[in-house]
Formats: sequence, C-alpha cells, structure tokens
Amino acid sequence: MTRTSDFSLIAAAACARAATAGCTGVLLGIFLGAGGHGPGTIGLVVGAGIAGAALMTAIVAYRADRAGRRRTLIALGLLSAAGLAGVAYVTNPVGLVLTAFAGMVNGMGRDRGPAGAIEQAMLPQTTTAEGRTWVLAWYNVVLDAGHAAGAAAAAIPSLLVATGWSGAAAHRAMFLGGACAVAIGAVAYAFCSPRVETVAESGARPAADPETRSRVWRLAALFGVDSVGGGFLSSALVAYWFLHRYGVSESAVAALFFGARVLNALSHIGAAWLARRIGLLNTMVFTHLPSSVFLLVAPIAPSAPLAAALFLAREGLVEMDVPTRQSYVMAVVPPDRRTFASGVTNLTRTGGWAVGAGIAGAAMQHIALAAPLVIGGLLKIGYDVALYRSFRHVRPPEETLSN
Repeated sequence: MTRTSDFSLIAAAACARAATAGCTGVLLGIFLGAGGHGPGTIGLVVGAGIAGAALMTAIVAYRADRAGRRRTLIALGLLSAAGLAGVAYVTNPVGLVLTAFAGMVNGMGRDRGPAGAIEQAMLPQTTTAEGRTWVLAWYNVVLDAGHAAGAAAAAIPSLLVATGWSGAAAHRAMFLGGACAVAIGAVAYAFCSPRVETVAESGARPAADPETRSRVWRLAALFGVDSVGGGFLSSALVAYWFLHRYGVSESAVAALFFGARVLNALSHIGAAWLARRIGLLNTMVFTHLPSSVFLLVAPIAPSAPLAAALFLAREGLVEMDVPTRQSYVMAVVPPDRRTFASGVTNLTRTGGWAVGAGIAGAAMQHIALAAPLVIGGLLKIGYDVALYRSFRHVRPPEETLSN
C-alpha cells in the first residue's frame, strides 16, 4: 500500500461523509420547519448534534490511538449513519434532540467532527513535512467537493415532489440515502495501511507533556472562540434566513450553497499557495478577517442577489484558514501527539459550534432574523486579532528552516 493509496482511501471516505453533511446542512432546517418546528427547536437540534460530535471528539482525542485509528473511524461512520436514519423518522422535539446528539447529526453543512480529527492526524504520515500543507489542502478540496455535491443534492426533494412525492417522504429519502453513503464510505478505512496508525518516537514524552499541553490548549481556546462565532452561522440557520428574509425558493438556496462549497474548495488551493509565500499564520488571519466583514454587511443588503453576492464573497475567503490551521497545529506538536492535538483543537471547535448554534436559534427568534450573522461576524474578528497577537512568533519548523 502506497502513501498515495492511503490518501485516496481517506479522501473517498471523507468525501462521502462531507456530501452527506452538505446535504443535511441545507435540508435539516427546512425539513424540521416543514414538520412544524420553529427556529428555537431547529437550533437546539443542530446544537445537540454538534454537542454529540464534541463529546465523541473528546473521547477519540485520548482513546483513538489506543483503540486503533482505522477501527475507530469505522465505528464512527456506523454511528453517524444510525443518527441520520433516526432523524428521518423521529418527530418529537425531545426525541429529535436526543437522536441528533447520539448520532452526531451535522446541521452545520460542513464536516468538522471526530472522524475529521483523526484523519488530520493520519494525513501528515502520507507525505513529507514540506508537502503537509498541500496534502491537507487537497484533503479539504475533497471535503468541499463533497459539501458542494451535497448542497446540490439538496435540490432533489423539490424534483421528487414535482413527480408526485410528498415533501416529507422526499426529505426522508435524502436522510436515508445519506446514512447509506456514510456507512459505505467508512468501509474504505479498513483498506488503509498500518502506516496511518500512531507514530511513536524513541524516547518520546508522555502524550500530555506540559509543553505540548500548554500550546495545544492555548490554540484550542482561541479556536473555540472562532467556533462559537461559526455556530451562529450554521448552514441550516443561514438557509432559513434566506428563505424567510428574501422569500427565495428551496432550490435557489441549494444552488447558492453549491456555489459556496465550490468557492470553499478552490480557496484551499489558494491557501496552500499563499502559505508558501507569507506563512501559515499570516494566511490564516489575513484571509479570515475580510470574510467576517462581508458577513457583517450581508444583513443590510436590500435584495437577495446582493445578499447572495456578499455571502459568496465571504465563502471564497472564510475557508482559507482551514488547511493552514490544520497544518499549523500538526507542525507545532511532535508527530506522536498529533491525534491528541487534533482531537483537543477539534473538540473546542465542535463544542463552540454547539454553543453558538444553540444560542443562534433563540437569537434569531427573539432578537432579529439577522442576529446570528452579526454576532458570529464580530466573534470571528475578535478571534483573528487574538490569534495573531498570541502566536505570531511561533513558526512551523519548515518556515524557520527556510529563513
């Protein structure tokens, strides 16, 4: 088994999972709204799914290397499939929240859960230090290609309804299809080579040594602030905002999110290219800041086309910090602490999403329809400033050696 083969298998499983997340992010709020649930309940369901993913991320951060990365990923895939199938049929609000939590149902529209945390620790072992950012960039291109395909697939229920299906049956079919895709995709991990399992160093320090722990938790705290802001911007609630603020159709929202995911995918390649020239941290901060400005302006757009243009401009920049952030974290910790670092930083990100999503639904219902966009944008700007001030002197080894 070659390194390229390992990457291809991981990418195939990730793409199936991402496509399901992209479709779920668009349809979940619409499906629940059509079932009589308000934005408060939708926010709680989205938050519960993210909270379940956060709990599982905490578990894998400390246990995945011991249990085996490949074995853990297969188990996560099967559990996620069960959660999606459950949401398709559970109607009671409490039952929906519990099902979303247990099955880690992703209403964010982007795949950022425990499986991704493990994959980010595995991928550096499929390349060299110099190729790490590019491998992670292409990995994120695959994820966003899946997100785009999933967002486009969210138009299928409208087509099914036009042929005589009921709306509820059409949406349930999509959730069941997503469950099958996630379960089948997880099988790919069984064919990865042992190379992707834990890397142990001779004379290595404990997995939670003080130096690594301090650096990881500082990064995690900052990433948590960013993710609380991101939680206010779940795809489910943004789709709901476009529907009720501008009265656009469900198929138009699906097309908008398809375009957003295509821009996300292209931006990852741009991020890897830019990081080679100005560094990982600079790329993270100086592309993320303007994306938040676009977000803050969107709520005052007088028309749907202008709001959509601002949203797409934001999406063209907002994901450039993803492969660079992942590469930066993997670079500033020893190889045998990568699962720990990836798990902890992804845990705080997922936990932040859960908090933000839960509050966002209430803010949308009781403050203003656009409140989540404004609050999320301000939190993200604060994160960018704090990250740059705290880590501008901590550079990855390859950037230090090249100067």
